[in-house]
Amino acid sequence: MALTLNAIYLELLHHFGKQNWWPAETPFEVMVGAILTQNTSWKNVEKSINILKENRLLSPERLIALSESELAKYIKSSGFYNLKAKRLKNFLFFFQTYSFSLDKLINEPDLREKLLNIKGIGKETADSIILYAIGKPTFVVDAYTKRIFYRLGFLNSEDASYETVKALFHSSLPMDSKIFNEYHALIVELAKNYCKKNPVCKGCPVMQACNYKKGKDTVQIKNIEFSGV
Repeated sequence: MALTLNAIYLELLHHFGKQNWWPAETPFEVMVGAILTQNTSWKNVEKSINILKENRLLSPERLIALSESELAKYIKSSGFYNLKAKRLKNFLFFFQTYSFSLDKLINEPDLREKLLNIKGIGKETADSIILYAIGKPTFVVDAYTKRIFYRLGFLNSEDASYETVKALFHSSLPMDSKIFNEYHALIVELAKNYCKKNPVCKGCPVMQACNYKKGKDTVQIKNIEFSGV
């Protein structure tokens, strides 16, 4: 049975319910979290975020005043803490050019390009900041997305480029930040609970469309109009 991106979204939403992502309290916390979560789990990042909060450091003005070595001590639980301290400082210096103003970032027409010019900020991190902190529609692609949609037959390879996968979602769904937000969160839930490296297929809400389960190479994808939620 072939499913469209729309149908998969609705199946996941029905199965898991609304996720209400990102797991952070403020836009700036999202920005910090997006950088710290590189190559680690949110659980580890959350520990670092809480330490920063406990020390009343979770503001751009206070973080930028710290040296890299001081900052690294507070974010040890996120792993690669020296490197991440450097990357976080790079972002803070960039943010400072906008007077630490979220409104100024929102009104920056070339925000993605400028974020990608910051050393240590890749496409997933930039898009996470734009989607979850700024609230503009851009689909966040991660390894889970590539694994799942390769198995579902939408991608020719699990190593498909970031921009190829992103274009798939942008061309198939409305440019709506709420839908992109919810969809990515649902993808994470599917990957954590079912579509693991060694998948647990029993009970998977999209198992009927899965190539991995069927042992097929391709699935015929039909284009249908997005029905919304």
